[in-house]
Amino acid sequence: MNSRLHVPLPVNEPILSYAPGSPERVELKATLKKLKSEVKEFPVYINGKAIKTGKLADCRMPHNHAHLLGHYHKAGKKEVDMAIAASRSVAKEWAAMPWHARAAIFLKAAELLAGPWRATLNAATMLCQSKSVYQAEIDAAAELVDFYRFNANFAERIFEDQPISPRGIWNFTQYRPLEGFVFAVTPFNFTSIAGNLPTAPALMGNTVIWKPASSTVYTAHVIMQLLRAAGLPDGVITMVPGSGGDIGDPVLASPHLAGIHFTGSTEVFHNMWQHIGGNIKNYRTYPRIVGETGGKDFIVAHPSACVDELAVAMVRGAYEYQGQKCSAASRAYIPASLWKPLLVKLNTLFADIKMGDVEDFSNFVNAVIDKPAFNSIKAYIDFAKKAKKTTEARVLIGGEYDDSIGYFIKPTLIQAMDPHFKTMEEEIFGPVLTVYVYPDNKFKETLELCNKTSPYALTGSIFATDRKAIMMAFDALVNAAGNFYINDKPTGAVVGQQPFGGNRASGTNDKAGSAANLMRWVSVRSVKENFVPPKDHRYPFMLQP
Repeated sequence: MNSRLHVPLPVNEPILSYAPGSPERVELKATLKKLKSEVKEFPVYINGKAIKTGKLADCRMPHNHAHLLGHYHKAGKKEVDMAIAASRSVAKEWAAMPWHARAAIFLKAAELLAGPWRATLNAATMLCQSKSVYQAEIDAAAELVDFYRFNANFAERIFEDQPISPRGIWNFTQYRPLEGFVFAVTPFNFTSIAGNLPTAPALMGNTVIWKPASSTVYTAHVIMQLLRAAGLPDGVITMVPGSGGDIGDPVLASPHLAGIHFTGSTEVFHNMWQHIGGNIKNYRTYPRIVGETGGKDFIVAHPSACVDELAVAMVRGAYEYQGQKCSAASRAYIPASLWKPLLVKLNTLFADIKMGDVEDFSNFVNAVIDKPAFNSIKAYIDFAKKAKKTTEARVLIGGEYDDSIGYFIKPTLIQAMDPHFKTMEEEIFGPVLTVYVYPDNKFKETLELCNKTSPYALTGSIFATDRKAIMMAFDALVNAAGNFYINDKPTGAVVGQQPFGGNRASGTNDKAGSAANLMRWVSVRSVKENFVPPKDHRYPFMLQP
């Protein structure tokens, strides 16, 4: 094709309201009912062929764990080896496809998701991950649509970045896919991450082996169906659900591993990195390692902060989606002068919070993802309950939990008298926020305390009306958060607006939702063509002795 193509200019997908009587609400309610009435079986698809391993695992609703949504077949070494072989067999053809043709697939996926597939993926996310309608809408629909649209635009901008060429020479840059396959490992908490981590490398010409979280295989299958409907060829992305060891060990042992695209726990990422390092001589190329891991995200308030704004940010930042976000506010530093009015406001907000089934759209929070998560979060709450209340910590609001029907934990607020109390330092990944009240005249010292308390550096925010205080926090916390928010909750990064990722123990900071991430999935080749090569080896200075 002798044309220079430009992808449609991306704009962020509007978030639908699902207000009573709206058409999207009616459609979603019907889709939820339909999906609940079915028990699906999901085989492993490798190069277009359905494979039933016989090793079955359940897909259940976290808010009603007795309800079975389906079964999926777990892959193992045999299936992983088949997936790698399939990815290698189509790699050359996929890499040779023009970039705009690859982009067209994901742009079509975006339009399908924005339209006829919207209710299905939102409903699957609500049922399988216990997300409210709003949390599902901004995640499974709007953000994933944004990833597909904006990534195509980012890819175009990357390919257009070319070097200068003086007279007689033509220099250009070739952006090659990596030599091998990319291993994408995705978490349970964001459908958009599950949809982006395998497709971002694929857009750039790579083939991908994708391991979704075991608790979200249902939604992962919907994504795969969406991509196939958009025209993605068989073998380009192969999804292999199963245990970490059964999938990860043969993948990491393959000499054709070219990259890791990971979101998940810090411990797992550490283990993967160590495994790769120990196996480094066996790889055909040095694998690209891109990861977003944990967080212990903070809110720091200055005495000049607005109490009402601060309270809302704390509730939304800490408790939306039950705190199961890497970016969720987990610790807060509050000046003594604001503490009493803030606590009054928080009690008022907490009194209005409803918890329960996702099909009741009036609920603000729902269930945590599974039994292990429930037990882990419960242990932190119990630890705080047993603390010495005068010198260590006390539970101020919430602290109740019940897993008889679903894995429900009430939003919990802890006050720590010790700024190094366990719940101030360790990642909890649940609806628990710990507050440390500091003397008003210790703002500078508190900033330093915040900076040094956690090994993580994912997100954080400062609340203040005093611009000098804002700049103090901006400078003091420069390395404490990869995404920093001023007078806003530390969650809710929007594709194309706030590229997302953290540093320190939070990851490699390769910024999902930006061109920086896509650059990790290409290998650059510099090409120089000399139109008139020299025919004499001698330079002018050599013509006389």
